[in-house]
Amino acid sequence: MAGMTSHWLRKAGRSGVLAAVAGALALASGPAAARSKPKEPKPLIGTPQVVQDLHWGDVLFYFYQGDYMQSLTRLGAAQDFNRLTHHTVEAELLKGGLYLSLGEHEEAGRIFRALLNDNVPLDVRNRAWFYLAKVWYQREYLQQSADALASIRGALPGDLEPERHLLEAQVLMYLDRYDDAIRALERWQPVGAGNDPWSAYARFNIGVALVRKERLDDAAKLLDAVGQIEAQTDEMAALRDKANLALGYAWLKAGRASEAKAVLQRVRLEGPQSNKALLGAGWADSAEQHYTKALAPWLELRGRNMLDAAVQESYLAVPYAYAQLDATKQAADQYMFAVTAFDQESQRIDQSIAAIRSGQLLDAIVAHDKGDKVGWYWQLASLPDAPETRYLYHLLATHEFQEGLKNYRDLLLMQRNLATWSLSVTAFEDMVDTRRRAYAQRLPVLQETLGTFDLDGMEDHKNEMESRLKAIERDEDVAGLATEREREQWVKVERIEKVLASADQSDPLVQEMREKTRLLRGRLLWDFNASYKARLWRTRKELRELDVAYKEARRRWVLVDRAREDYPARTEEFAGRVANLQPRIAALSAKLATAAQSQNQYLASIAVKELESQKERLAAYSLQARYALASIYDRAASGPASKGVAQ
Repeated sequence: MAGMTSHWLRKAGRSGVLAAVAGALALASGPAAARSKPKEPKPLIGTPQVVQDLHWGDVLFYFYQGDYMQSLTRLGAAQDFNRLTHHTVEAELLKGGLYLSLGEHEEAGRIFRALLNDNVPLDVRNRAWFYLAKVWYQREYLQQSADALASIRGALPGDLEPERHLLEAQVLMYLDRYDDAIRALERWQPVGAGNDPWSAYARFNIGVALVRKERLDDAAKLLDAVGQIEAQTDEMAALRDKANLALGYAWLKAGRASEAKAVLQRVRLEGPQSNKALLGAGWADSAEQHYTKALAPWLELRGRNMLDAAVQESYLAVPYAYAQLDATKQAADQYMFAVTAFDQESQRIDQSIAAIRSGQLLDAIVAHDKGDKVGWYWQLASLPDAPETRYLYHLLATHEFQEGLKNYRDLLLMQRNLATWSLSVTAFEDMVDTRRRAYAQRLPVLQETLGTFDLDGMEDHKNEMESRLKAIERDEDVAGLATEREREQWVKVERIEKVLASADQSDPLVQEMREKTRLLRGRLLWDFNASYKARLWRTRKELRELDVAYKEARRRWVLVDRAREDYPARTEEFAGRVANLQPRIAALSAKLATAAQSQNQYLASIAVKELESQKERLAAYSLQARYALASIYDRAASGPASKGVAQ
């Protein structure tokens, strides 16, 4: 029995190492190919921009604030009313990017595909292919993503080019085309790039691909280099730890414990990978039968949060080391401690499962999230401290749960948005009533004002003036353009001439008066004749201006009269649209509520499945601990006679 126990413990320890190796390599080949924190896509429209349409500026205003829902709403309205005539292509690119950011991959893909024609510039087509590839990749259409990446011609601008190569390698690795992934990254990898983040990610992914191809010596050179980079940011420090962890477990799998321990000891003691590193370091010492040394990292690990799988495994590793050191009592005590801890943790998991099935999980998560903007690249930074969430840190990092959580959160934010609009409907109804009252109050004043203008009389007067000017010009009547004062003087001269004509012509005084009158008449005619052309030009100009003013008055009168007739109809049309809003909002709210409930149940099922998996793992660990404890009791009961067999 004791011999079987020793063999079983070695087997259990070996299987634990292999499980940890698989976990490390899965972590390395997963989301680590991208930045550790997903970033929002850079503006597809490019910056800076010259805004030629007012509504395009309105769309960009909300876009650059990160309010994508408002930006998309205004963009759609502006396109419906054909208000973006100068930004057609940019608007479609931005629209596709906004749909992508909101998780609408099918609509985003349709828009990007529509832009892939010869009428669109090459750089726009390349960016469309790239974002279409991201759409397919995020939704796990890997072959379509690879085809889209292969359609890019030339280099992409800025950081899009290295991101494109990393995305290509990631897609190829998921397609099990590791040799192609290695070649793709080696073709791009900058020579002597030093600590450039993109180069570090490229070397890291090449190393992971080489490990998968069992080319460990080649992979070690790259992973070792990444594991010793100077990390100036938390992101690069995390990448360095991942590289050391992946290489360390690869060495463990290959049976090279000393190399594994040296690499694992580079991992930060307080970093996110420290638990796995401590577990691996202990197994490296254990593989060399240095059990006392192995106890140091395992005991440190056992004092940490038991939610971590590596910590749970340390509860078995510690008594295993004591057993190998023939410290039977300590081993038995530690196995009993492990059994108790596993049982207590299993009970807490049962409580969490019950809470999740009651619908408390997403309520706790959403209540903890204070954000108010939708977005595909949103990510929950932390989970609330609640029984139903404390076991889900690993689940939170999975693609499936993150995508589902984003969808659920977006549904709730859309419901909140509809509730806000529902309150606004009352304001719209008040606006309609205000318009009606204002029209009723202003209509009498308007009618009275319009009635004071005799446009027909103004037109007759204008025509008469035009006719008089034509007659003056035809007859060359220079006196016809005289000023009022000059006209009075002219009339007085004519009156004097009439009086003198009836007087005694032989009277010297009459003759003198006639001579002075003739002189005065001649002077007036001289002045009339000298200023005739200038006065004629000025009068024509004034008549033209009068004609323009008259036509503008007529146009405005028609517009006002038409508005007087059309305004009630427009108000009623607006009232009809407002009246239809509430039923539409209610219908949409009901659909959103149904979808949110379905999404809640779906995520709850994922969470329960994950917790049941953790519970099964704890049950397996508990069974192993009980079996080992039973073996120790059996060995103790057998007495000294079985000592040789036990050894």
